[in-house]
Amino acid sequence: MQVLRTPDERFNDLPDYDFAPHYVEVPDDRYGRLRMHYIDQGDANAPAILLTPSQGCWVYMYRHMIPILVEAGFRTIAPDYIGFGRSDKLPHETDYTFQRHIDWLKSLLNQLEIHDATGFLFDWGGFLGLRIAAEEPHHFARLVALNTQLPTGDPSSGHAWFRNWRAEMLAKEVFPQGEMVATGVKTPISAEEIAAYDAPYPDQSYRSGPRRFPMILPIELDDPARPTNLAAWDRLAECNKPLLTLFSADFIGSSMGPEKLLEHIPGAAGQPHAAIQNAGFYIVEDAGPELAQRVIEFARAS
Repeated sequence: MQVLRTPDERFNDLPDYDFAPHYVEVPDDRYGRLRMHYIDQGDANAPAILLTPSQGCWVYMYRHMIPILVEAGFRTIAPDYIGFGRSDKLPHETDYTFQRHIDWLKSLLNQLEIHDATGFLFDWGGFLGLRIAAEEPHHFARLVALNTQLPTGDPSSGHAWFRNWRAEMLAKEVFPQGEMVATGVKTPISAEEIAAYDAPYPDQSYRSGPRRFPMILPIELDDPARPTNLAAWDRLAECNKPLLTLFSADFIGSSMGPEKLLEHIPGAAGQPHAAIQNAGFYIVEDAGPELAQRVIEFARAS
């Protein structure tokens, strides 16, 4: 079977989204080379900010933040993971592993020669980005972590909730990207915006990546990604690069809160961390402009 590529017309006339597509080809040992999409806005020589998407989403989620960051003088880059958005989709759910996502994202960063960027690591952006920050630290000068951790397979009270949520989502006839975002915000999004989140997936055959994402999160002691993630976690204990946490206020003090990062990573000391009020899990939908301004101030100060 061949990879799938969403027709370009699926991305026409989406609300508040008018960004030119850019592509790199990333190597893959099963399919040769895969086309990976990214947004690249602003002066190519300006300081870079890398925006990483979350569970079940593509870079549409950053439509409100990108113009603010560019206006402030930053080159703003936002990639779609393989299987999402305008990037290629693989035919089998088993084509996706945690390590393969790491390798694809590393390839994009290296091809784009991303150095000393501000890494905006939201949810899966942190699951992948914190690992990359430990292994290839030259990509980042500073990090912003939002509703994320580095999963190492250690037991957590949040895992039971996640397993139940995963089973509920996978039991649905159609994996619900747009619906998932709509139920994870406190400020309602429109029917047109929900449809935009679903735009990259004309039918179920295109949804192998989103369906697989919850299954490859390293939350088990025997997960193949556990040893390398543990090694990365140990390296982060020596990371003095500035780390800012901007978590939804509802998560503070829970297993999904920022406390583990704050205690473990030296670069978190003295930073202007914030609990974002009136924000659900999909914090960038609820508080995009506020987050953009906080990131601008953080990048300029550090």
